[in-house]
Amino acid sequence: MPLSPEEPQIHESAQGPRVAPAPGRVAQTPRPVPGPRPAPRPAPPAPRPVAAAPRPAPSTPSVSTAVPQVQLIPASAEGALDAAEEAVDLLLETGRAPGDILVLTSGEAHPWAAHELSFGEAAYWAQHDAADDVFYADATQAGRAARRPVVVFAANGGTAEGIEGILSVALGRAAALLIVCGDPAQINSVLGAGV
Repeated sequence: MPLSPEEPQIHESAQGPRVAPAPGRVAQTPRPVPGPRPAPRPAPPAPRPVAAAPRPAPSTPSVSTAVPQVQLIPASAEGALDAAEEAVDLLLETGRAPGDILVLTSGEAHPWAAHELSFGEAAYWAQHDAADDVFYADATQAGRAARRPVVVFAANGGTAEGIEGILSVALGRAAALLIVCGDPAQINSVLGAGV
């Protein structure tokens, strides 16, 4: 539509004088200038249903197939019991629960075991079954001892065959860690070189 000479042409970018609104009157906000509308945006795609991947069954290692870590503390037969005591002290100091530890000896019984056996076998094995303290057993009782997370084995005497037998029992009773205190040559020959 053409403009008549009486109608002035007003450009959108022209700015007029700024006037403050009169008291008691609210200033109007400028209205947008009509113009072409942008094309509507397409709706975002609906999320695709994700098929749940089958979860693998939790793998719990079999107690019978788990191989414990083995640590060797070199000690003579006469010093093996003291080395075992130091190992137990260190385990307790680092936060290991007393009931997690089983101490086995191949020769003479640990003094604690001898003392507790003086009260009778029933009381001795009741302490074992309670599993709330370090338990000490010698070669004759090792087969009856239950599995514990940590076994400390003191090769403090006995025959080579006896040490081999009790070491085999100790390995079977240790769920996570076996600490062997004894002659490295003898221990390595039983367990295999490189321990």
